[in-house]
Amino acid sequence: MLSKMKRFITLPSEEKKLFFEAYVMLGIMRAALLTVSFKRLTRSLEHSPKQEKITVLSKEENAKAIAVGQAITRAAAYTPWESACLAQSLTAQKMLQKRGIPGVFYLGAAKDEENKEKMKAHAWTQCGETILTGGKGHEAYTVLSVFGWEKA
Repeated sequence: MLSKMKRFITLPSEEKKLFFEAYVMLGIMRAALLTVSFKRLTRSLEHSPKQEKITVLSKEENAKAIAVGQAITRAAAYTPWESACLAQSLTAQKMLQKRGIPGVFYLGAAKDEENKEKMKAHAWTQCGETILTGGKGHEAYTVLSVFGWEKA
């Protein structure tokens, strides 16, 4: 734990700010998922049941998007609450939209290999060609819905 704190202290101030913003936003999104309907949470987004076209990002936008994704992934590992893929995707959407970076998040489903009668769900966020959150194993899921946002 001490080595992680030392590493954190040596991070550039911008990365520390992103980490704290992601940490707080993950808490807000977790609380929102427990208390607000999903439809209400996503009403400001463009909804499509199919794949969205990928928006090309500038180098600067892509670098910012990657930094946001890394901050969310890092912060999610340290929250005392569950910060699963959906909370991470909603957090990414809010943080990226705040920075004027367009993107999409996907909701997918797949059969549970352990119990064939059950389904499992997953959410992941993408900006340009880069998957920022939830990328690990997303290929196993069939996309059910896509939620996109443009530059603010």
